[in-house]
Amino acid sequence: MTTSIRHIAKLAGTSVSSVSRVLNNSGYASPELRDRVEAAIRALNYTPSKGARMLRGAPSRMIGLMLPSIDVPFFGILAHAIEQELFQRGYQTLICSTAENMDHEVRYMSMLLAQRVDGVIVASAFGSIEHFEILREAHISIVGIDRELSGIADDAVMADHEEGGRLMARHLISLGHRSIAIVGAPAHSQPVQLRLRGISAEMAKQGVAPAAVTMAEEHSFAATYPLAHDLLAAHPEITAIIGTSDISAIAAIHAIQDRGFSVPGDYSVIGFDDLPEAAYVFPRLTTIAQPIRDVGQRAAQRLEALIAEQHTGQESRPGAVVKVPVTLIHRDSTGPVRG
Repeated sequence: MTTSIRHIAKLAGTSVSSVSRVLNNSGYASPELRDRVEAAIRALNYTPSKGARMLRGAPSRMIGLMLPSIDVPFFGILAHAIEQELFQRGYQTLICSTAENMDHEVRYMSMLLAQRVDGVIVASAFGSIEHFEILREAHISIVGIDRELSGIADDAVMADHEEGGRLMARHLISLGHRSIAIVGAPAHSQPVQLRLRGISAEMAKQGVAPAAVTMAEEHSFAATYPLAHDLLAAHPEITAIIGTSDISAIAAIHAIQDRGFSVPGDYSVIGFDDLPEAAYVFPRLTTIAQPIRDVGQRAAQRLEALIAEQHTGQESRPGAVVKVPVTLIHRDSTGPVRG
């Protein structure tokens, strides 16, 4: 049986007109009523049809932004850049932090559909993205950010993570390092996998291989610090550590210093992101700078173009994956191999 507004009204204990006000964001609906209706929508897995969307008339001027987490500094900066760019263009942004939980992603998608968003910018934490098909079927414009959404979105904007990995390895090797370990998180992240691919390719080109690779599932200082600490004990031969993010690299610096060693005197450490903290940690962190704000702004601009094409009936131009260049920022945490 196809779910209808009547079914939602019955489950929510309200009228069809009240459900319509919530779905179309037209007229007053109390927070308590809105919560009941949205809960019923999720429970019934209701998806508005294309015809229903067309009947709504004017665009909602609302955009969904789905991110794995916003307490990770990278995603906090990215969310701010996107929200500000969209605000300047007359859009409101609904920020959805999924806590890297697929069930949360699915529930947020139902909410975004109910809010009649004109488009969605997505950074999914998972390799499996079939659950995003519900947005595509509803003819909602989608742009992937910081990773590709092959089969779901033709457009994506991201830093050139693989080239960044090459730059990391190339920098350490140029300083004479050959025994290089890698610490990072999360292992399932597409950008992290691309960085690892670039690191491995560049090291292989120079005739060396990573001395060790240890990855956490959670992207945090607390998760990567013990990995770096144990790595130092298990592999005394290493002279350098690559952190797949600045957070991982900073955790490695702390682990090195807590074991009585120095950076870069005993170990060189390099990160990826160029977060504000990278310039203030001691020693200041050598890192790969990805233009986080530029990536966010470009994604917002591309989504606006897609929405305009859809609403005006313009012929869509072919989708593209935009890879924004990254740069090496050489600070104090890397130096010549010891001895």
